[in-house]
Amino acid sequence: MISSPAAVLTVLSALAAFFFWLEARTGWRLFQYAPPLLFIYGIPVILSNTGVIPTESPVYSGMRAIMLPVFLTLMLLSLDCRKAVRVMGRGIFVMLLGTAGVVIGAPIGYAIVKGGLSPDAWKGFGALAGSWIGGTGNLAAVAGALDTPPEEMGLAVLADNLVYVIWLPILLGSKNWADRFNRFTRVPAERLSRMEEAAKSIEREERAPGMRDLLLLAALGFAVAWAAKGIADRIPAYEPVLSKGTWEILLVTTFGILLSFTPARRIAGSQPLAMAMVYLFVASMGARAELSGLGRAPWFVAGAYIWIAVHGIVIVIAARIFRVDAHTAAISSAANIGGIASAPIVAAHHKKTLVPVSILMALIGYAIGNYLAIVAAQLCFWVRG
Repeated sequence: MISSPAAVLTVLSALAAFFFWLEARTGWRLFQYAPPLLFIYGIPVILSNTGVIPTESPVYSGMRAIMLPVFLTLMLLSLDCRKAVRVMGRGIFVMLLGTAGVVIGAPIGYAIVKGGLSPDAWKGFGALAGSWIGGTGNLAAVAGALDTPPEEMGLAVLADNLVYVIWLPILLGSKNWADRFNRFTRVPAERLSRMEEAAKSIEREERAPGMRDLLLLAALGFAVAWAAKGIADRIPAYEPVLSKGTWEILLVTTFGILLSFTPARRIAGSQPLAMAMVYLFVASMGARAELSGLGRAPWFVAGAYIWIAVHGIVIVIAARIFRVDAHTAAISSAANIGGIASAPIVAAHHKKTLVPVSILMALIGYAIGNYLAIVAAQLCFWVRG
């Protein structure tokens, strides 16, 4: 019924905007368990499988070629590792070991459930690893890098949200066990006071982006996309993991991190602009999916729960090794599994002074998410045999 590229883009944009408007307008508790991302992916699946919009369109390939590297660049611009390290200290190592738990847990979960999955499910696990190390932007980037089938992308989105519904309350509820947890991890008495004092030194400077900011961001994003594509075309591909597309995403990630050490980090508006593009890209992935592939959801979700258990065990072990508190451990996990959307929620519940640093930790996840998710995907591919 709707086939022109402009019309398809209108439908996808309107859907994404509608669900964020609905969440803000109604405040329904539904969105605590099924965030807008789930609908932004799911509704286009239904529309394309019922013939309302096409399953193939120049819009979808254009988003992969141009929008994906641009939003990835913008997403990384505001990264500031030094501030996060100054406040969290050894807590950064807990987060990084939690990230290692995600990488290790992927092939473990995949090995247990692979009999009920498709041959390409390792790509879906790679995409989910991107989300669980960084965030939604990494999920989209890794899915694009691995050329993940839309159906496997759908399973990754579904598993991400079903695990999130269980894991977030655990992270929030861990505040009630803080004293016992801190005795178990042998936290030094002065750690919490030092951490809170350091957190006060972080000031979040926010201003509304101007026309110059938006145009500069566009120029940077397009320049990085252009450079990464040109270099990736000259690097040998090692299929199926290190394809030309994978090299391109890894190069974009590297350029974005390097730009975060320049004055480009101070350009306003990079995060909201990047996330708007992320949700459009996710909607386009949904439009390409087939409903038949979602029948493997129980196996995929079961593998994801095994996977998150491995991550949780590693977080607890890391907290004991580095003698950090329950608040730091919860925020470290949230910075991985929930990303920039959930880390501030967990931080505000545990200690409001740690909200700014939780955002910085989530941005570190953004920075390393693409690299390590590719590693997780490679491990799953080897497990597949």
